[in-house]
Amino acid sequence: MTGKDIDLNDIPELDDEFFKNAEIHLPEKQPVTIRLDTDVLLWFKKQGKGYQTRINKLLRSYMETHTKS
Repeated sequence: MTGKDIDLNDIPELDDEFFKNAEIHLPEKQPVTIRLDTDVLLWFKKQGKGYQTRINKLLRSYMETHTKS
């Protein structure tokens, strides 16, 4: 399905008024020291900026998968 195939008639368009009052809520971050295998860390760093965020997303995905059971 492409974007043009999606029916948006029942979804109101978000206007400036909506975004004027919108708030972003991000999860609190806790700085930690973690020991990783050198090759694992280098692989993540080679992916570029945001490697710590990607590591966090993978850990969150693992956590959520294993807490559903």
